[in-house]
Amino acid sequence: MSDPKYILGVSAFYHDSAACLVRDGELLHAAQEERFTRKKHDPDFPKHAIEWCLEAAGIAASDLAAVAFYDKPFVKFERLLQTYIGVAPRGLVSFLKAMPVWLKQKLWMPDIIREALGGYEGPVLFGEHHESHAASAFYPSPFSSAAILTMDGVGEWTTTSISRGEGNRIEILADIRFPHSTGLLYSAFTYYTGFRVNSGEYKLMGLAPYGEPRYVDLIREKLVDLREDGSLRLDMRYFGYLDGLTMTNRRFHRLFGGPPRAPESEVTQREMDIARSIQVVTEEIMLRQAARAHELTGERNLCLAGGVALNCVGNGRILREGPFDEVWIQPAAGDAGGAPGAALTAWHRYFEQPRENGRNGDAQAGSYLGPEYGEEEIRAVLDARGAVYRRLDEEELLRETAGRLASGEVVGWFQGRMEFGPRALGNRSILGDPRSPEMQQKLNLKIKYRESFRPFAPSALEEKAGEWFDLDRPSPYMLLVAPVKEERRRAVSEAGASGLDRLRVVRSEIPAVTHVDDSARIQTVNGETNPLYHRLISEFDRITGCPLVVNTSFNVRGEPIVCTPEDAWLCFTRTEMDRLVIGPFVLDKADQPPPGDDLEIGGPMGLD
Repeated sequence: MSDPKYILGVSAFYHDSAACLVRDGELLHAAQEERFTRKKHDPDFPKHAIEWCLEAAGIAASDLAAVAFYDKPFVKFERLLQTYIGVAPRGLVSFLKAMPVWLKQKLWMPDIIREALGGYEGPVLFGEHHESHAASAFYPSPFSSAAILTMDGVGEWTTTSISRGEGNRIEILADIRFPHSTGLLYSAFTYYTGFRVNSGEYKLMGLAPYGEPRYVDLIREKLVDLREDGSLRLDMRYFGYLDGLTMTNRRFHRLFGGPPRAPESEVTQREMDIARSIQVVTEEIMLRQAARAHELTGERNLCLAGGVALNCVGNGRILREGPFDEVWIQPAAGDAGGAPGAALTAWHRYFEQPRENGRNGDAQAGSYLGPEYGEEEIRAVLDARGAVYRRLDEEELLRETAGRLASGEVVGWFQGRMEFGPRALGNRSILGDPRSPEMQQKLNLKIKYRESFRPFAPSALEEKAGEWFDLDRPSPYMLLVAPVKEERRRAVSEAGASGLDRLRVVRSEIPAVTHVDDSARIQTVNGETNPLYHRLISEFDRITGCPLVVNTSFNVRGEPIVCTPEDAWLCFTRTEMDRLVIGPFVLDKADQPPPGDDLEIGGPMGLD
C-alpha cells in the first residue's frame, strides 16, 4: 500500500480564514482561524488552524503532497485595479487604503505559505474562488452528479456560478460577474440597517419576518434588474462599494428616506420592513437561479455554497418550490469552506483521483472536523481555575442533563470534536427547553447578550422531526427553514402587537424555537453521526414527550464559538448559564468561585 497523500487547503485574507487537511480524498481536519485567535471572522493567514491540522494528523509540512489556496490573488488584484481605473478619480481613498495591503502581503501568497510552513518546498496550487466553493459543495455531497449553484459577494470576478459536477469533474457553465452580485446587494442592506457587513447578514434575515414587504417594488424598479433566467444587473449609481468605503451612498439613502441606522441604536419598523423587502427579493433571485441551474444541467440534485447559501429561508424555498429532488448545502458555505474546496479540487483535479462518497453518503460527516479534548486535558483546566465539578458516568450524565433542561435550566454542552462552519451542531452548544415561553428572551438577553429578536434553532431527533415540522428529509447542518406543523401551533391573536412586541406571542407547543412566521431553522440529529447528542435528546424526549431541544452556539455576542475547555469555562463564568457539561464533568453555576477581574464581560471575550 502506498503512503497516504495529505493536501492542505487554505483560505485567507478576506474573512473567515480557515485551514483543512485532506488525506487521500477524505476530509480529515478543518477549522477556522477565529476559533484559535478568538477574533470573530478573523481574516488573517490561518497559522494556528494550519498548525492544529498538522499536529492532529501527526505530520510535518514536509509530508504534504500539496498546499492549495482557495482563490487566485493576481486575478483578484486585476479586478481591483480595473475597478479603480474605471471609476477614477473617484475611489482614491479606497485605493490608497487597499493597495499597501496587496503590495506588501496578499500578492505574495506562495512566499507566505512557504514561510508559514517552515520552508515547505512542495507544490502550491491556486484554484478559482467559485471553483473552490463549487468543489466544497459537490465533492462531499452524496450525489454522483449534480447541478452546483454558488452565490456570494465576489471572488476574483465571479459573484454567482452555475456548474455541473459528475464523478471527480466540475464544469462551470454560466456565471454573473462583478459588480452585479446577490451577496453584495444583500450586504448593502445589511449595512443600511445598521449591522456589520460579512457578519450581520443573518441578523437581517432574522429581522425580516417582523416587517412588511413595502419596498419590494422600489428595489426591483430602482436597484436590481432581475431577468427570468436569474441573471441580474444592479444600478451602481445607488451603491458605494465601487468608489467608496461604504456599501451604499447618498442616492440610496434618499431612495429609502434617510441615512443608515446607527449601529446599536433602536431597530424600528422601517428597518423591519426593509429587511423583509430585501429578503423577498433575494429569495426570488435564489429561486430563479436554481431554476436556471436545473435548465442548464438537467440534474435532479442541487449543491449549494457561497455566503448566500447560508440564507436558510431561501434554501427552504428552493427545496419546497424548486425543480430539484434533493439539495445538499456545504455547512461552511462562506469563505471558510474554500479551504476544503481547494484541497478536494487538488486531490481530484491535480492528482486526478476518483471520487468516493463518505459515511452515510455525506463525506462531511456531520462537519465535526475540529479539535477535541480528552478527559485529563479538561480536568487540568478545571482544576487550574478552581472549578467545582462532579464526574458522572455517561448514563447518569445524560439523565441528569435532560432533567435539568426539562426543569428550565440553560446548559452549556461541550463534547467531542468542534464543528467546522458557523453553526453549533451539538458539540459546542448552549441548550434549553423549547417548550418554555421565556427561553428565547432568557437566552438572548442573559446568556448571549444580543438582540432580542434573534430566533433560536431546534435540534430534533432525525427520526421524529417530521412529527413537529413540515420537513420530509434530514437537515443535519441547520441550513433549512421549514414551518412548524399545523397541529403543533396554537391559535393566536396579535391584536395590538406589532414589530418586536410579536415576540411575546406564544405560537406553538415549542415557542422558544418558533419564529413569528411559524417557521424554524432545523437541525436533525442522526444517531450514528452524533450518538451522544442523539441520546441526550432521546432522554429529553422520554421525560417530556418533546424530541427536540433549543440549540444555540456556545459563545456570547461578538465572540467565536468556544474551541477549548478554557474558552468554555470563561464563557460559562461570564454568563447566567445554569450549568456546564464538559466531557464527563458537570459544573453548577451556584457552586463556582466568584469570577476574577479577567472574567468580566467586555474583556478579551467581551461584546462588540
